[in-house]
Amino acid sequence: MLNDAIAWVADLGYWAWWTFGVILVILEVFAPTFVLLWLGISAIFVGFMVLLIPSMTWEYQWGLFAVFSVISIIVARIFLKKNPGVEDNFMLNQRGAQYVGRSFMLTDSIVNGRGKIHVDDTQWSVSGPDMEKGKNVTVTGTEANLLIVEAKKQE
Repeated sequence: MLNDAIAWVADLGYWAWWTFGVILVILEVFAPTFVLLWLGISAIFVGFMVLLIPSMTWEYQWGLFAVFSVISIIVARIFLKKNPGVEDNFMLNQRGAQYVGRSFMLTDSIVNGRGKIHVDDTQWSVSGPDMEKGKNVTVTGTEANLLIVEAKKQE
């Protein structure tokens, strides 16, 4: 029985490695760890090796898979450490910080240090020196959900 199972695994051929590799790459989509990706690429590479050398035994195939997997993960980690990529949006979860340096018009007067401005599709509470409604202000900072403003300097 065990010999039949080993013979079946040995007879699978290159297409089984390609299928295994594609399944691992697809699983990477659901578990974004970048480990399954490299294992999948290694399996696909072993499939090409089996295509080139069809007489390769299953022990060598799995040995190659293990070696290629370890090498590909190490190379990928070294590469990603040296090339960390570019952050698209540093202020993704700091929405108010996106407005620092921009100018807006007061929709409510600033009285006792508090007022409102309209930014895009949202009303924002602001803090700054008392000013009349309609004045142009520049956002200079944020404090939680509050934008810190000052009167816009005339150019």
